[in-house]
Amino acid sequence: MRLRLERRDRPLRGGQVRAFVVGVLIAFAVGAVLLVLSGHNPFEVYQKMLDSSFGSWRGLSTTLTQAVPLGLAGLAVAVAGSMGLWNIGAEGQIVAGAIGAAWVARLGPDLAGPLLIPLMLIAAVAAGGVYALGPALARSRLGVNEIITTLMLNEVAIRIVRYLQNGPWKDPTANNFPVTPELPAQAALPDLFERSNIGLLIAAAVILGFGVYTARSAWGYELRVAGSSADAARYAGISLKAKIFTVLVLSGAIAGLAGGIELTGSSSRLVEGVGGGYGYAGIIVAALALMRPSGVAAVAVAFGAVQVGGLAIQTTGVPASIANTLQALILFGALAAGVFGNYRVVRTAAAAPAGATA
Repeated sequence: MRLRLERRDRPLRGGQVRAFVVGVLIAFAVGAVLLVLSGHNPFEVYQKMLDSSFGSWRGLSTTLTQAVPLGLAGLAVAVAGSMGLWNIGAEGQIVAGAIGAAWVARLGPDLAGPLLIPLMLIAAVAAGGVYALGPALARSRLGVNEIITTLMLNEVAIRIVRYLQNGPWKDPTANNFPVTPELPAQAALPDLFERSNIGLLIAAAVILGFGVYTARSAWGYELRVAGSSADAARYAGISLKAKIFTVLVLSGAIAGLAGGIELTGSSSRLVEGVGGGYGYAGIIVAALALMRPSGVAAVAVAFGAVQVGGLAIQTTGVPASIANTLQALILFGALAAGVFGNYRVVRTAAAAPAGATA
């Protein structure tokens, strides 16, 4: 007898939410055992995680600030994923967006004033979209796998930043240290509350607006049809090449916006690590949201809370290795639960050995 996964004809009614809850609870239970074995009180540790993420305005603002790049990166991946495409290059596109925003900030005092930040964010969106242009053309025109092309461009973007901070954009006042000059004060996004800035409102508007648009518009319907069946899309008169190209460029543009907000909101200068790993984390966010743009916001906030809580419990004496393991358990439990909401385990008879007779 063998076990295999078989896709359900339709997801369990309400089962996905229940599956997520059960999966996370199991992860917490396993984590509690790990904490007890390492000499820590699981109730105190989990209480610390909750309080640090949502127990105060400062904690909530930290969680929401963390959720901004996670949500935009997750949306970028989910937009492509809605059509069955995998944009693994959100990290590089975030970096490209930050480069575009930094370029506008370097244009000089002529741009100083209220137009600077909007122009920086527009440049970030454009840079992210342009950076996805190559993979989009390769996939739509030549059939080249977008996973490979987008992934390779991540390293290229990092090396471009490295070149800029060691070369033409190097800060001459930094005692030969390889950094770019600090951004002007007017390039910083205005504060909202505590550690949050208006980047939170921009990201929320984009994520929620895009979720509603894809759920209710003809464009979103075409996206879902193309993602579920190429033959059905062709029968409906949908141009797959045009749709693939548009979706991948749009995905890059959204990731670029994340880079622009990250630069103007959390960073004072362009640095090599401006991507922060958010592009890769966005893949997990999109997977937890089942590649549905409408589910990205909630997942991003939850993911941000897990990250903030994971850092906070280290102040109670929990080793970083255990804190990271707890975060991984929670995310793995949620991901595994999502799988079983769409698939069921089926038992099949083992194949008869070659040459066997009845």
